[in-house]
Amino acid sequence: MSLSLSVPFDLSAERATVGALLVERDAILAVASFLTPDHFYLERHALIYAAQLACYQQRVPPDLATVAAHLRSQGHLDVVGGFSYLGEVAAEVPTAVHVEYYARVVEQTAVGRALIEAGGRIVALGYDERRPVEERLDEAAQQIYELSTRRQVGQDFLPLRQVASDYLETLQATADEGDLLGLATGYGDLDRVTQGMKAGELVVLAARPGVGKTALALCIAYHVALRGHHVGIFSMEMDRELLLQRLVAMELGAATTRVPRLLRRGDQAAINALARVAELPIHIDHTPALNVLAIRDRARRLASTCPVDLWIVDYLQLAQSGNDREDEVRRITMVSQGLMNFARELRTPVLALSQLSRAVESRGSRVPMLSDLRGSGSIEQDASQVWFIYRDELYNDETAYPGIAEIHVAKHRNGETGMASLRFDRATTRFHSLSTYTAPEGY
Repeated sequence: MSLSLSVPFDLSAERATVGALLVERDAILAVASFLTPDHFYLERHALIYAAQLACYQQRVPPDLATVAAHLRSQGHLDVVGGFSYLGEVAAEVPTAVHVEYYARVVEQTAVGRALIEAGGRIVALGYDERRPVEERLDEAAQQIYELSTRRQVGQDFLPLRQVASDYLETLQATADEGDLLGLATGYGDLDRVTQGMKAGELVVLAARPGVGKTALALCIAYHVALRGHHVGIFSMEMDRELLLQRLVAMELGAATTRVPRLLRRGDQAAINALARVAELPIHIDHTPALNVLAIRDRARRLASTCPVDLWIVDYLQLAQSGNDREDEVRRITMVSQGLMNFARELRTPVLALSQLSRAVESRGSRVPMLSDLRGSGSIEQDASQVWFIYRDELYNDETAYPGIAEIHVAKHRNGETGMASLRFDRATTRFHSLSTYTAPEGY
């Protein structure tokens, strides 16, 4: 099979598109939201379509007479071939029924040409050894990202009937979560406050280092996966083996530090726990300092092979914006906005872990506040929910609540704020609902 190296274009589809718009005044409604003059390969067709769009925007029917008049006023009528060419392309199209099909062909060939152009720029980046390779890789990813986002246009207005149908479908998709509106965390007290992690939400889980962010996120992933839901984890701090070790400890009910020794000795209970954990639908990407473009692209690839129900990013401040020259505040702003858009695009909840600033350590009350989110006010703005972990035992040796972790829901865009109490086992790095807690083996 030979590979054609000619530039992609389809003049027949271009003629059919502009001809259909001349024949049927309302046909432009089907294509105006996604088709632009730049999509046309032949200049005369681009000029004709630009004139048709101009008539449409001026609320004038884009027929032969009005389009010809507009082209004449712009000095373009002779360039496109005059009134005779307009009449010729209109006569070729007996009906405008298939106008969207032809317009999509025009768009697709334009995307092909844009890909070729972007490929040329990426090739040039490969030869540019004066710049750091990381910077060139980021710019290459940006080229593809911009090309893909340029195709995405805002969704047209929808009738309330369609909105209601989509809303009911979303609710029914989470019917196995009981009364919740989203994906259950596995902790009833927390779910009663949050009503679950909803599709398209960015949920930020924040705490100071060592308080248990990764542990709680992994516990939630474990509970979600036990119910058969797929979970994708971007772990930019902890490697896969350590996450696996924690999951085995959860399954086995033993201290995390005992797991390697038990497996090395061939302990049958530990081996069985490892086998059960291996079957959980959890997917882990351990690549340090991923940028938001890479996170999005890798997530889309995984989502194309299995229906991922929850994404976890550990943690937000370690992700990159795609531009190393951005300052810290701007970088984190771009990351949080990128994760918010990622959640909306894939219509799944994204649980993003976040560090807190040291300001929380210098107050009388160490319970975190939204202003403690480290790096950018954009995190608070972009998140649908913000959860904080507070453990009094870390600050008060005489605490009346040893082993208790308070999960403060400080922001809830679509519901109430509140607090849920869980028990944290340091040995297993596992959180438990207070009502179902039993001490683990191996203390």
